[in-house]
Amino acid sequence: MKATERNFIKRLQNEKEDALDYIVDHYLSLVKGITYHVLSPLKNEGVIEECVNDVFLSIWTNARQFKGKNADDFKKWICTITKFKAIDYYRKISNRCEQATDYIEMEGSTSTEDVLVLSENRAELMSLLEQLEPLDQEIFLMKYFLGFKIDEICERLGLTKSTVNNRLYRGKKKLHQKAENLALGGTLA
Repeated sequence: MKATERNFIKRLQNEKEDALDYIVDHYLSLVKGITYHVLSPLKNEGVIEECVNDVFLSIWTNARQFKGKNADDFKKWICTITKFKAIDYYRKISNRCEQATDYIEMEGSTSTEDVLVLSENRAELMSLLEQLEPLDQEIFLMKYFLGFKIDEICERLGLTKSTVNNRLYRGKKKLHQKAENLALGGTLA
């Protein structure tokens, strides 16, 4: 028997390799797209490929945890696994880069010019944040300056997870547009 659209989930849960082949054939582009979207800022194709492979390994090893009923549920499950696996890779690689940067900064002394540029960047960032609504400002400060997790922000502000995520997404989009406007010689207004 071979994996088909009707039986691939059961065959995967029974550890039949043809089911994994079927999933790779049908979902590879989706997994690669999500992974690339999250990891493209790292500009490292090797990390993207490693993450994609890790996603399929995770699907194989955790297939019995899938509790959905059909291919649409399975697609959502794969998207969730991919998103979180890519975010984990991004954090891991980013932390390595930050540690290397911290080490380099310790090696050399901070010049007056560096301090001035850093303070100007902070001032520009704060003026950009002032363009957001007060609640969005608070969410951004908690998330990106104080290091709160989404769940902690939800608990403190009495908001749902989707509300916080939507406000972060829309806020980042607005800040990006404002920052591009500044880069082009415009104003914040």
